[in-house]
Amino acid sequence: MKLNNYLFTLLVTLIITGFGCKTTKTTDSTVSGGWDKLPEILSKIVAPQFPANEFIISNFGAKEGGIFDCTEAINNAIIACNAAGGGKVVIPDGTYLTGRIYLKSNVNLHLRPKTVLKFKTNPDAYLPLVFTRFEGVECMNYSPFIYAYNEQNIAITGQGLLDGQADETHWWPWKGSKKSDTLNQNAGVKRLNEMGEKGIPVSERLFGEGFYLRPNFIQPYLCKNILIDSIRIINSPMWEINPVLCENITIQNININSHGPNNDGVDPESCKNVLIRNCLFDTGDDCIAIKSGRNNDGRRVNVPSENIVIQNCVMKDGHGGVVIGSEISGSCRNVYTENCEMSSPNLDRALRIKTNSIRGGVVENIYMRNVKVGKVREAVVLVSFQYQEGDAGKFTPVVRNIFVENVTSESSEYGLFLDCYERSPVQNLQIRNCAFNGVEKGNFINFADSLTFENFKVNGKLQLVK
Repeated sequence: MKLNNYLFTLLVTLIITGFGCKTTKTTDSTVSGGWDKLPEILSKIVAPQFPANEFIISNFGAKEGGIFDCTEAINNAIIACNAAGGGKVVIPDGTYLTGRIYLKSNVNLHLRPKTVLKFKTNPDAYLPLVFTRFEGVECMNYSPFIYAYNEQNIAITGQGLLDGQADETHWWPWKGSKKSDTLNQNAGVKRLNEMGEKGIPVSERLFGEGFYLRPNFIQPYLCKNILIDSIRIINSPMWEINPVLCENITIQNININSHGPNNDGVDPESCKNVLIRNCLFDTGDDCIAIKSGRNNDGRRVNVPSENIVIQNCVMKDGHGGVVIGSEISGSCRNVYTENCEMSSPNLDRALRIKTNSIRGGVVENIYMRNVKVGKVREAVVLVSFQYQEGDAGKFTPVVRNIFVENVTSESSEYGLFLDCYERSPVQNLQIRNCAFNGVEKGNFINFADSLTFENFKVNGKLQLVK
């Protein structure tokens, strides 16, 4: 007994403990046990099937060439397809110009390999206003370029190109800057956030002309059974694919290359059972960002994002590879990332959780394994409660149960960057069989409870819990 006490004391003495950090030993089964649930989650994600009917937009008056407005023709083809019980609306090879597209149930919008679908730059093409979210707050705003509301069994497929035609002249300037300017979103965003905090009914949150809130590219809202497969996307006004309050989503084989402001790749928001696989991201913001509503409005709706699976993706430029937050007030759980590659001097982090005490929310059960990271600018794994406003609210966030296995990296400023609150440390973060090389500043750990390092090396040096 005395010997055991001596060995225990010696072990504690050898462990280097950092500020606000506690440790516990966790068995291997706890590290990997969450992965056992993945097959069950995947079994619930089934891509929709469609009848063999085809509706070719040229038969509804569409003209190739990129000058003729095909909006009416495309939407009439969708209406006819839906009325016939479903099928495929085909956009043939060629260049076509359109405004807003509304997807209906049982319709697969299909782009042939040499199709280019260009979206008009005139904001009036995205009227009337629709029920949507702007950065996590519900409102009535311009329609997303491709939109669906309370539909089921919908798809966008084919190897064609969706071109939002956003650039330094169209859409992107609406982002604005911190400087006061009447032609950007600053005043509109402030007004919308104030309405969200006050609980103003969504029907009264009218935006659109004069408020400069950019539409997202693709947004199914309150939909079930969604497939987005093999398309290419460029030049989006802001978020590219943003399903909201949706269930059973498959996003696969897509290629996104869009570098404007807030040009996130895929942002599942308050969604359940989502599979994102075999995709290439080269973006102006987060490659994948999981969200669940912002501040009071997110807490009002109170629907988490859960059961999100990310497999075999490549992330190049972006603020983060796999990101959770910052609009995460409705919480998030059960996120699985595996077999991905991430690398770019313009990619800031591999795994990032960003929140604060105004956002709040609970983020839990986050799994990452078998990921190869080349170069990231800031950190391989980052958890920060200091995002934007920082600790300025009364909704203390909770982040717990993060498991990182078999992840390697070659260049970064930090390995781990954990910046939480003393009253709410990150809980139960486990790093197992990982090697982070080319790390300039080691690990930064501020308030962590129950860290576990097992065969974790930074610049070749085995890490003890700090």
